[in-house]
Amino acid sequence: MRGNRRLFRDVSFALPRGTLLQLSGANGSGKTSLLRILCGLLSPASGEVRWQGTAIRELAEDYARNVTYIGHRHGIKEELTSLENLQISSAMAGFKVDREEARTALERLGLSGRENLPARFLSEGQRRRSALARLLTCDTDVWLLDEVLASLDRAASVLIESLVGEHLDKGGIAIVATHQELHISANAFQRLELESGATSRVLSSASTT
Repeated sequence: MRGNRRLFRDVSFALPRGTLLQLSGANGSGKTSLLRILCGLLSPASGEVRWQGTAIRELAEDYARNVTYIGHRHGIKEELTSLENLQISSAMAGFKVDREEARTALERLGLSGRENLPARFLSEGQRRRSALARLLTCDTDVWLLDEVLASLDRAASVLIESLVGEHLDKGGIAIVATHQELHISANAFQRLELESGATSRVLSSASTT
């Protein structure tokens, strides 16, 4: 719900390991809200989210340690450097990352030479890369990504798509809300179309190579 308006209803899916789920739908259809429900930041008006058969509200931190959520907002502190942002955000998620590990991750994301600049001096695309560097320092089963390719040039988009593909190859699960076409190899792919206030449905479910 958003105020008194129902965003979506009857959303139901189960994702085996190695599955990519793409969330699509018009602006305001509830993609971000669904991701926030899946990571436990919002409670659904009805129903529940389960992880390995148990409701996530019962698992609490045990579930949170299995999830990496990167929203459409970067979630970085403007006054901190990319190095500091990555180390702090990783630590808050339960993963200790030293400066060299953080530097290596940022270098792979194309931020070499900018890792010590306060985030306010970075371009929008560089800030997005700084936020996405968490994908290289986390060790979680579920990735929840909101408009993951926004503000990225093609080279950076290809890199992020490859990182998601590597995650899936290792048995991870990725749920990606995006308007853009994804070029990600996955053993299994589903696409969920959200329609504001209406029954939502899985439009496609297939194995890919």
